[in-house]
Amino acid sequence: MTEFSTRAIHAGQEPDAGTGAVIPPIHVTSTYAQDGIGNMRAGYEYSRGGNPTRDGLQTLLADLDGGVAAYSFASGLAAEDALLRSYLEPGARVVMGNDVYGGTHRLVNRVHVPWGVELVVVDMSDVDRVRAALEGAPAKTVLWVETPTNPLMKVADIALLAEVGHAAGALVVVDNTFASPYLQQPLSLGADAVVYSTTKYLGGHSDVVGGAVVLADEALAEGVAFLQFGAGAISSPFDAFLTTRGIKTLAVRMERHSANAQAVAESLVGAPGVERVFYPGLADHPGHEVAARQMRGFGGMLSVQLSGGAPAAKRFAESTEVFTLAESLGGVESLIGYPSEMTHASVRGTELEVPDSIVRLSVGIEDAGDLVADLRQALER
Repeated sequence: MTEFSTRAIHAGQEPDAGTGAVIPPIHVTSTYAQDGIGNMRAGYEYSRGGNPTRDGLQTLLADLDGGVAAYSFASGLAAEDALLRSYLEPGARVVMGNDVYGGTHRLVNRVHVPWGVELVVVDMSDVDRVRAALEGAPAKTVLWVETPTNPLMKVADIALLAEVGHAAGALVVVDNTFASPYLQQPLSLGADAVVYSTTKYLGGHSDVVGGAVVLADEALAEGVAFLQFGAGAISSPFDAFLTTRGIKTLAVRMERHSANAQAVAESLVGAPGVERVFYPGLADHPGHEVAARQMRGFGGMLSVQLSGGAPAAKRFAESTEVFTLAESLGGVESLIGYPSEMTHASVRGTELEVPDSIVRLSVGIEDAGDLVADLRQALER
């Protein structure tokens, strides 16, 4: 199997050996019978340490990103925390972008910084500033790259940043949630690790919360594996099943998400009340060329800046009929959000604060004409 869409359906998903069931069963057990003390069947002892359903998902995730191993967690933030704790120590440094997901910033700033980790925030699209932030970096340094970013859709050059990060001795991590492994392959571009909120495009149906880490290095993988077992923030068997089922259609969904988002973005450019559209698929986007080089498509996320400021942005977000006002993203249904008071409320008053004139759109796979018409009528209210 060589093509992504084929591997997304078959990797780690062999028919059940005992029954021939085409879809492997969900192993909802907490423990496993032993054939004598310490004589475990297929190595399974207790489901925190290993579960066939979770293992199938992890095999699939590693295959799709080209990693040596992958680990599935109860949420995206649990995955991020496990990776960071497996690598960092007091005195370490984390360099991250100035518009990363608010939850990621909160995790590092309010959990890891009090533990003795230094946090440096820079614009990842400015490589000179990234180099400066890495100067004199301690032995344990993480360069945390999110691209495209949430919610301003900035694009970072993964290959270039990997080169810069490695020159400074840093571990290069890419949050690939917005792109998914179908649109973007960070490990092949030089990253050491990839993190996901699998809640989003990988699950794809807004019915499961989860996260994952995919590693390019065996030693890193061992550290994350220990934290998964030792701290126990694992994905449940049913959550692993739902995520696996979602991934089977990832390729076709991402194609539709991207096509719809392109249509929506183009329809909003120059629309009454719209000051700016943030979408890397637009030719005038500052990161368009980089995105075109490192992505298979431009994804389903975009943001809009309203010329009427916060009142206009709130009115717009509350006036749609097809788009649902809700947190999260990446499901088959279209969602609209007001980051300043929703997804990024935790970073208000910080260097990551999102302008209150911004509205974020997660463009689903509905009919593109219906989505465009819905946004038009909302702007007219």
